[in-house]
Amino acid sequence: MALRLSPCSPSSSSAAFSCSSFDHETIPARTSFTTWTCQRSKNGGKFELKASNVRPAGAISLQTEGTRTHPLTANPVKTREKESSLAFRESREEESTLSIVVLGASGDLARNKIFPALFALFYEDHLPENFMIFGYARSTMTHDELRKSISKNLTCRIDKRENCSEKMDQFLKRCFYHSGQYSSEEHFLELDKILKEKEAGRRSNRLYYLATPPSLFVDAVRCARRRASSLSGWTRVIVEKPFGRDLESSRGLTRSLRQYLSEDEIFRIDHHLGEELFENLLALRFSNLVFEPLWSRNYIRNVQLIFSDDLGMEGQGRYFDDYGIIRDILQNHLIHLLALFAMETPVSLDAEDIRNEKVKVLRSIKPLGLQDVVVGQYKGCSEGNASYPAYTDDPTVSKNSLTPTFAAATLFINNARWDGVPFMMIAGKALQSKRAEIRVQFRHVPGNLYNRNSGTDLDKATNELVIRVQPDEAIYLKINNKVPGLGKRLDCSDLNLLFKTRYPSEGPDAYERLLLDATKGEHRLFIRSDELDAAWAVFTPLLKELERRKVQPELYPYGSEGPVGVHYLAARHNVRCADFSN
Repeated sequence: MALRLSPCSPSSSSAAFSCSSFDHETIPARTSFTTWTCQRSKNGGKFELKASNVRPAGAISLQTEGTRTHPLTANPVKTREKESSLAFRESREEESTLSIVVLGASGDLARNKIFPALFALFYEDHLPENFMIFGYARSTMTHDELRKSISKNLTCRIDKRENCSEKMDQFLKRCFYHSGQYSSEEHFLELDKILKEKEAGRRSNRLYYLATPPSLFVDAVRCARRRASSLSGWTRVIVEKPFGRDLESSRGLTRSLRQYLSEDEIFRIDHHLGEELFENLLALRFSNLVFEPLWSRNYIRNVQLIFSDDLGMEGQGRYFDDYGIIRDILQNHLIHLLALFAMETPVSLDAEDIRNEKVKVLRSIKPLGLQDVVVGQYKGCSEGNASYPAYTDDPTVSKNSLTPTFAAATLFINNARWDGVPFMMIAGKALQSKRAEIRVQFRHVPGNLYNRNSGTDLDKATNELVIRVQPDEAIYLKINNKVPGLGKRLDCSDLNLLFKTRYPSEGPDAYERLLLDATKGEHRLFIRSDELDAAWAVFTPLLKELERRKVQPELYPYGSEGPVGVHYLAARHNVRCADFSN
């Protein structure tokens, strides 16, 4: 295709011309063109072509954000008016397509979490008009077999079921399957050809979700980048935890991924970070003036971050025995919740501003030692006619396993705001209740009149702010009030925001929020590489000591409150362990 230029005026010494069309194969994809001019040469009346990096006034950029093709491959703009530019961008958006490829599509994570979350986004009209979903795994499967497999887990929200079956059928028609090896570039090239056929010449955006074992991450990313990445739009990759086993292996994984992806293309996901608790914590701190003056060592006595599960392994013994509760929950989830809680006010709510403040907190935390933790492992027990297995009764777990299923750790942040305030993390499996919450215990009232006059228990009279995700999402503040009557006895009451009462509609699942953010390129709830390094630097010395000394975890019965040792750890730092009865 020939390049056509508008004629230069012979009466002017220099004039701009425009490109109508060109053969895009003759120009490198990453070449940067701005303005071309034709200029009268000094000898004679000839005109010469000149390139300039200065954009003339009123010029319109045809480069769409994230596009790796040359800007001029778009349809020519016939006017420089603002309305034409907007119309052009809208038409390009309509012509784009989103291809979501779930690697490990035959696994439980994909069936139980990822596909249902994608359907929920589709139901709520959060996915673009042109989208498709490809499952990719080593198992042999047809399109219909994949659709039948995932349809069992698709549900509509309670308040939106009038056209649920119709929506499910529409969604399943957008789901396809391709079988292949994760390390085979040839198989990914076959996938790329199928994707291009489905994309039908539209601008292509591709999102890969690595729902595979960590050992397959690098091979899958290499093949996707080399053989099945978008040439006209963006390519992004969601990487599931765990992100290594310690600081060294985590950095090695990051280096390997960065051979094929930029940091902006990597979305390290921990689904707990997509829970409503994280969003509410930001809103609570930075939109309520009453809390900011209290949010420091001057008024807060301790902070407890609690994540307990009432179930055991439930078929996850092989994975869990390789990583344990410290790597699975404390380093991945609770440490980032702590950073969000303790960070300074960010410049804005943009992803980089928030993550910058989180990194400052993480780098201020003193690395943990054995004296800072208690580890436990649940044992079997019987209750009436019911019997509960021990962790080592799981057939995929070694009988001599020392892997902790419970851990409590006390951390300190060495900065002016939090110096001396203990942050206590508690996480465990097979405990008496399923619970995820932050408990902020405030200091005692100086010179408490009611303690002197009526002997009120100071610990029970302490104000406490609770931000809870499970079992019932709520934010409540414990305050002291006088019991009605002639005496002066105090009682502790709750100022309670119970979300299911205040907001009865069903909220989105964590995976929905995170998948939607990934399609938009929003990194706020994903983990940056320097965040990951700083978090691992806190726990790696402890993990090495536990493994080197072969520390025996304290046994606790299935369904109990956990090891007794956690109370001794709390008492050492003057922390009153949370009362799970309220």
